Amino acid sequence: MAKIKTRDRILDTSLALFNALGEPNVTTLLISDELDISPGNLYYHFNNKSDIVSELFESFELQMHDLLAVPADASISLDQQNFFLHLLFEAVAHYRFLYQDLVNVLSRHPRLQPKFRKILKLKNTAFHTICTSFSAQGFMTIGTEELATLCDQLTLTTCYWSSFDTLSHLDDRNAVDPGRGVYQTMCLMLPYLAAEEKEQALLISRSYL
Repeated sequence: MAKIKTRDRILDTSLALFNALGEPNVTTLLISDELDISPGNLYYHFNNKSDIVSELFESFELQMHDLLAVPADASISLDQQNFFLHLLFEAVAHYRFLYQDLVNVLSRHPRLQPKFRKILKLKNTAFHTICTSFSAQGFMTIGTEELATLCDQLTLTTCYWSSFDTLSHLDDRNAVDPGRGVYQTMCLMLPYLAAEEKEQALLISRSYL
């Protein structure tokens, strides 16, 4: 089995520590101690903790941009939407340190702010595309103003669910449950779905509880 490069080990360990303890509570000394390497070895690869956070964010950003690239003319099924939400909440859970203390993380790392705002916009656009596809296929009825509000609510839920969920187990930040986020997000769409699709969506969403 190929040996994992020290740089990758630093990133993997940092991500695990950030998720478990919160990024503000993790120092480069703690990371090097966890890896059993010298601080000098860590600084050979990264100048400071901010550089580690930035590289982790780049990986997150690439994953999100790929996931949120929903074709505008796609005919999207409920199953496809469910799979989309599943992958979205899994990605958020994997990089949950960004979301659990979002405002403070972005305040400490201001160069990430425009990139995160772009991700929020892409999320909103993706939800708008999905709902528009549902409407075009005849199994969602929603007005223009309601659609804009719903997309904001969906974006808000995917953004802050991780933080809300963490509040129930602050003593164990690794006890995440992305499925409950999928459930809550799908429930927001239920009032606008036709009867048959609503029943199907309920069955799908309840499987995450």
